[in-house]
Amino acid sequence: MADSYEIRRFRVADKGAPGYAQGTDWVHAVGFGFHDTRRNDEFVDKILAMYRLDGRELTGVYQTGKVAPHSLGANIPVATFGTLRKDMNVGFGRQLRTHMVTAVTVRGTHRRQGLLRRMMTEDLLAAKADGLAVAALTASEGSIYGRFGYGVATFERTIKVDTGSRFRVRHTANGRVEIADRKVLLELAPEVFKRLHRQTPGSIVRQDAYRQSVSGAVGRDGAEDEAIKCALHYDSAGSVDGYVSYKFAGWETKPYTIELVDLVAATSSAYLELWQFLGSIDLTERVSWAEAPVDDPLAWALEDPRCIESSDHRDMLWLRVLDTGKALAARHYSADGSLVLEIADGLGIAGGMFALDVREGTAKVTTAPAGSRPDLSLDVGELGSVYLGGVCPVTLASAGRITEHVPGAALKARLMFAVERSPHCLTHF
Repeated sequence: MADSYEIRRFRVADKGAPGYAQGTDWVHAVGFGFHDTRRNDEFVDKILAMYRLDGRELTGVYQTGKVAPHSLGANIPVATFGTLRKDMNVGFGRQLRTHMVTAVTVRGTHRRQGLLRRMMTEDLLAAKADGLAVAALTASEGSIYGRFGYGVATFERTIKVDTGSRFRVRHTANGRVEIADRKVLLELAPEVFKRLHRQTPGSIVRQDAYRQSVSGAVGRDGAEDEAIKCALHYDSAGSVDGYVSYKFAGWETKPYTIELVDLVAATSSAYLELWQFLGSIDLTERVSWAEAPVDDPLAWALEDPRCIESSDHRDMLWLRVLDTGKALAARHYSADGSLVLEIADGLGIAGGMFALDVREGTAKVTTAPAGSRPDLSLDVGELGSVYLGGVCPVTLASAGRITEHVPGAALKARLMFAVERSPHCLTHF
């Protein structure tokens, strides 16, 4: 492998500067890996401009030997890997800088060469050396990343809501909703999202592409998406505290459907009142949302919760602990108590025996003394799953994923790791 491939890591150069073409070639390789239509030069320029704003580092694996005649050139990487760093809410408003992994591809003709393992392992070690405690990704395939120590930490689902005669929300509005020009979201969307982010465990600060896409400034084909519409929620004082970005699915779709692009509400009232608005849109009978929370207050606010048809319940955010002591010490805990955790890590990054002692919600984490017996034994992936309170340690123990050495230890962990509300991540990357 070492003789056949070379790994290069780089930042996106300014347009017109030496090295800019390396970034465009990398984007085309990612598009090939995810079966996207080849993007035109103008669209690629927009993508790379957003990458620069996010401070992304791009990794490519390049062939060093002779390339087969007529095949993709040596300038197009056979494997890709991208990273950026943003804050994640780990509960009770605490923020933890997180290493976000994205755009992972390996060309089918170059698999089983150890390319993904090398890229991933080197990257995780470098992130830990930089002082980061956790890494995160969203997975296109669920069978790949467990072997690298990632665990599922949050979930989402697709919902279809019948907004016909049965749709009634039991809520008295104390604000109002108004239609707006979609382009106002270029400015307003990040500000509203910040408020939601501060109160939502599992939320990750969004990359620049979000304000571009939810406003329709950059659509899936790179051009402006004129189909997107926007409505804003104003609180009783007249401040914007929520928005919905949406499209009409077309007259050929039956029942006539509104598709949500993004729904962000900083208060419970704003959330329910935006749904009241969506249910009142003329000539439509259904609202679909592909990123709805699993624990959704809408179901409890509807007079008839069967208006919601739920499907495609799936994993969303995967976490990989890089520094167990630092990660455990970073968050607030719902219950006091002590646990000795034996963490296994096949990559040798974050394993060990750790004593977690919590008093008044604050953790002290130390290496357990030699000869200590663990209360719980778990893989680093399972630690990533329970870290945000989204996966129950008792359930994992019942599944054989956590070994409980002391009766009741899994329940104690459940109480300690609980967060103030159900974790949900509205940031895909």
